[in-house]
Amino acid sequence: MQNEKKYEFRKRLDDIHPFRRNWDILPNANECAADENWKIICTPETLDIAQDLQDYFARSMKLLLPLSQNSEGNKEIRLNVSGNGKKRGYRLHVTSDVIEISGNDLAGCRNGAINVEDRMNLREAPFIEFMDESFEILFSPRMVHSGWGLDQFPDSHLNAIVHAGFDSILLFVKAPNQTTHGFMDFNDLIRRAKKFSLDVYFYSYLPSFKHPDDPDADEFFENSYGAVFKNSPDAKGLILVGESCQFPSKDPACSNLERNKENYGKLSSNKEYPGFYPCCDYPQWLNAVKKAVRRYSPDAEIVFWSYNWGKFPADLRCELINNLPDDVILEATFEMYEYHKYPNHTMVQPDYSITFPGPGYYFSTEAECAKKRNLPVYAMTNSAGRTWDFGVVPYMPFPQQWFKRFTNMVKSHDDWGVNGIMDSHHYGWFPSIISECAKWCFTRPSPRPEDILRKILERDFGKDAAETAQKAFQLLSDAMDSYSPGFDDQAGPLRCGPSYPFIFHPIFYPHCEHKLEFPTTPASAVGGRWIHQFYQPEHFSGFSWCGKRVAEDIKNFTGIAEIWQEGCEMLARAVELAPANKQQHIRYIYGVAEFCRRSFLTMLHIKKWWLLNKKLEISSEVNEALNILDQMDELLGREIENVRATIPLVEADSSLGWEASMDYIADKEHLEWKLQQVENLRTHTLPAYRQTILC
Repeated sequence: MQNEKKYEFRKRLDDIHPFRRNWDILPNANECAADENWKIICTPETLDIAQDLQDYFARSMKLLLPLSQNSEGNKEIRLNVSGNGKKRGYRLHVTSDVIEISGNDLAGCRNGAINVEDRMNLREAPFIEFMDESFEILFSPRMVHSGWGLDQFPDSHLNAIVHAGFDSILLFVKAPNQTTHGFMDFNDLIRRAKKFSLDVYFYSYLPSFKHPDDPDADEFFENSYGAVFKNSPDAKGLILVGESCQFPSKDPACSNLERNKENYGKLSSNKEYPGFYPCCDYPQWLNAVKKAVRRYSPDAEIVFWSYNWGKFPADLRCELINNLPDDVILEATFEMYEYHKYPNHTMVQPDYSITFPGPGYYFSTEAECAKKRNLPVYAMTNSAGRTWDFGVVPYMPFPQQWFKRFTNMVKSHDDWGVNGIMDSHHYGWFPSIISECAKWCFTRPSPRPEDILRKILERDFGKDAAETAQKAFQLLSDAMDSYSPGFDDQAGPLRCGPSYPFIFHPIFYPHCEHKLEFPTTPASAVGGRWIHQFYQPEHFSGFSWCGKRVAEDIKNFTGIAEIWQEGCEMLARAVELAPANKQQHIRYIYGVAEFCRRSFLTMLHIKKWWLLNKKLEISSEVNEALNILDQMDELLGREIENVRATIPLVEADSSLGWEASMDYIADKEHLEWKLQQVENLRTHTLPAYRQTILC
């Protein structure tokens, strides 16, 4: 497989109509078969959809179908808008000589056309079963950040987004026409997104630290929130999350200070920072924001996301929810803050993870509370296929584990009325088995997840390899279901993978690396601040203490690593069993899984490294200390092998080692930097420390 240049993954991301035709497949008796004698019937309203469908047949099926406004009665694909039914839904009526796609609205017509593409893709031929059925889209909005680049949305990516089943995009906003990457014409993006039936939500990074009681509050909110919607009144809504909208709360439990670097270095306090606590005056603050926004955009959605205070008791959170304005939307994260009791220790579910499918207690209590007062609820689900479990992979190839979440999401829709979701955060999304399955699962009626997975695997791997691939993915899913990483893991070895440095803990001059700066590129929007390069377990109430937790993690993870290895080896066998014309695509899939495994090994190694360092620091016996140094050297040797085995993976797939906000942090250059750092430990630091023991 040929190596890719940086960012070359965007070519694959933009290829929404790859070649799919298998010329050996013949239609079944219950199928309609389109051929070169067919045409696409459209109106001026549905012309864009018809042109996309025409492109699909040309590129994916090698059929050149003409467009026409005049129906002749047969061998036609007809596009129309009925104006009836739930938004974005559609009806498919398929006979032997007509495929009729009738959208409840224009977006529904587009969804119906894409569903026809999806069905033909699974058949690998321009065949579709006879049917007359209406389809409902369960979740709207389905919000996603860009997977092409942070806040970057070329038309090709907008088209890919709608083909993947999403209906809304998220844009970080710092001021009118200002994103995290500088100037952007917001209204141009809103217009271009509308061409693809996509809405635009603003994710607030706007100035917020003002109490509504302050005499200049109206002017403040007008100049921040009001100004953005005055400039862009056609934006669909505004996302507000605690840590990004802190304000000087008067809640007695709060410190009244904004959490930032200037607050660090002070004496510890039992007061919470506003933004990280369900402050009693948040409803008042929300009303001030709402007033400024709706002065210019009366229908704009105000989405209030409780991400930061899920760890607090349900009565505090529900008290806040019960006092929220009636015309805002609550959003809660699906799986966070859940307590996991292992045989010998306790973990708390960390930031964005598929290791626990959810819903968690935090989400459930808030969804139930919102339902009682008839408040709309959205969920942060990461159902595009990416979480912080592995920070620099394009998706997480554990379909059976994801199916548990998808099933429970649908149940939350039915039980609590959850009707909108955030499918990704700033790390965006990438087309995958996961996003494809999600699209099927979130449409009603839908096939069983296991059935659609098998069809996808037969298409992508071939029938001879599909069974092996399915077993491999089950092993990988079982591995992901077996542990809960810590916040320290997600901000450390899992965030950047095998490029994560191993720092010697004793303060030993001149070998100190405790304040080592992780190297980042000029394209990084956050520098190295998201990577905690000096591994140290983090805590809050509910965790087992670090000595117990790390020791138990090592025992648990050692067994899980064997499952990881078996799953990846089986996936590699599936690649070899696949037809030659399918192998390039599925080698990318194998590479993603293997990169995840290599990142997992780095996490296991760094836990062992942490424990050895702590033992070394308190050891008073010469032989014991020398033995610990030997173990450390051996461990570094294993990690070097792990890093070297990762380099071919990132060379072959430019999406590995990259994340939209951080840019490349585990590419070949960063992995080579890691090798240099670890080799320096083995060559200089450990031998020098050994001499201090022997002297």
